[in-house]
Amino acid sequence: MLKALSRILLTGFITLVPVVLTVYLMYWLAVTSEQLMGNMLRLVMPESFYFPGIGMLAGLLVMFIVGLLMKAYLIRRVFALGEKVLYRLPLIKSIYRAFRDLFDFMSPKKNGLGQVVAVNINGVQAIGFITQEDKDRLPEVFREEDSVLVYLPMSYMMGGHTIFVARENVRELDMSMDEAMRFVLTAGITGKSAP
Repeated sequence: MLKALSRILLTGFITLVPVVLTVYLMYWLAVTSEQLMGNMLRLVMPESFYFPGIGMLAGLLVMFIVGLLMKAYLIRRVFALGEKVLYRLPLIKSIYRAFRDLFDFMSPKKNGLGQVVAVNINGVQAIGFITQEDKDRLPEVFREEDSVLVYLPMSYMMGGHTIFVARENVRELDMSMDEAMRFVLTAGITGKSAP
């Protein structure tokens, strides 16, 4: 009986925690943007025009405008110059680079994780993602071989291994990046997602 109760409690915990964390993250983002943008808006507009939620809407508008501006070549060049300055500042460069790499990794642009592949390592198949195929961007020692750079994520944690693999040991898989990442990070427990 105690075992059954424990199993039910664990099932409830596993069901609720992802929902609660997602809702809390969204709440935190909304409250933070409301506080930051709301305080700025109160400085430039009359108090009678302010209403709760306007800071969050202003935050969304700012993100949208920045996203539009980043499509312009000149703005991207100016931003790149600003980043070069940040990459030279002693403490800031480490923090900024870590955040930048994390968000580039999650970016919808096609320069992060590439094709989902199965890598043959001594007869064992591992799911990975091609991260680099351009020989000019590989270290010189690997440019002679017909190799690709493959990222093999680990289950249940942020981490993994980056390996150079001969192209003949890589087989493309018909899986989306999201589906493959979810499958690997949960050690296959989730299985293939339903359509």
